[in-house]
Amino acid sequence: MKNYVYPAVFSKDDDCIAVEFPNLPGCLTFGESFEDTVNMAKDAMAGWIVSQENMGNVIPAPSMITAKEGETIMLVEFDSVEYRRKHERKAVKKTLSIPQWLNNLAEREGVNFSNVLQVALKEKLHVS
Repeated sequence: MKNYVYPAVFSKDDDCIAVEFPNLPGCLTFGESFEDTVNMAKDAMAGWIVSQENMGNVIPAPSMITAKEGETIMLVEFDSVEYRRKHERKAVKKTLSIPQWLNNLAEREGVNFSNVLQVALKEKLHVS
């Protein structure tokens, strides 16, 4: 999970603006206005990357794209850590083991085990 930047190919026809990400096979969308299309492009890229990460697939590296006549190239950015932070809020129960003496001490001190684990994992994984 990380920050991604990919070139997107925008092309306009009579009814809409289409977007394709040549480096992300099958990742395409469209919109009616430029603003709508940019938002749809970010959403399509987010869905594509998150689904690939969830399946454990390698995310292809971005490459240079040359525009053809009638096309516009724009870089689209996506932060998968931030996306997951916003959209994957469901708590997950984990079973773990610690020494009994440490458990007893922590309980006496009123330690919130879930919070301690979250803080430690964020520190270990360098996420805030």
